[in-house]
Amino acid sequence: MDYVIRPVRADEWQQAKELRLAALRDPAAPVAFLETYETCLERTDDFWRERTLGASEDGAGGVRQFVAEGSDGSWAGTVSVLIERPDGDAVFGGAAVVHQAHVVGVFVRPEARGRGLIDELFRAGTDWAWSLGEPLIERVRLYVHEDNPRAAAVYRRIGFVPTGETVPMPGDPTARELEYAVPRP
Repeated sequence: MDYVIRPVRADEWQQAKELRLAALRDPAAPVAFLETYETCLERTDDFWRERTLGASEDGAGGVRQFVAEGSDGSWAGTVSVLIERPDGDAVFGGAAVVHQAHVVGVFVRPEARGRGLIDELFRAGTDWAWSLGEPLIERVRLYVHEDNPRAAAVYRRIGFVPTGETVPMPGDPTARELEYAVPRP
């Protein structure tokens, strides 16, 4: 199946919700995401509408969600990119010290893995971040749980490198999230 990588549209909140719930049912979810299936299931339709609008091209501009859409209209994967500024609020991992983007919500359905979709999703997300005007984004970062070697291997393969920075896993201070980043080309 061929896929188109594109930003989510504001009216696609139901598809965004379904894909997020699918991600949270994945066996890697406990170390890959900071929320649970049960928590997301309880969220209102208004929550999903607002979340999807905010990550669309019609949103405020500080977040963009990209999806891999199949020729049949199904969604096979997603990444979201948050813009972090030194004068902005800390999202995860502490306040930004440079203008940067932060990749979150990475997921490809199991049946679509191994086809290069993750590479294309990351390319779309980082290209968007690099395309933003002044002040320019200096790097793109992400965090990966220390017990998620599959994801860490993918991130290294596509050019992200460990920075040496770590933060405790929310809800489990004995576990660590490892920061990976790629500098502006």
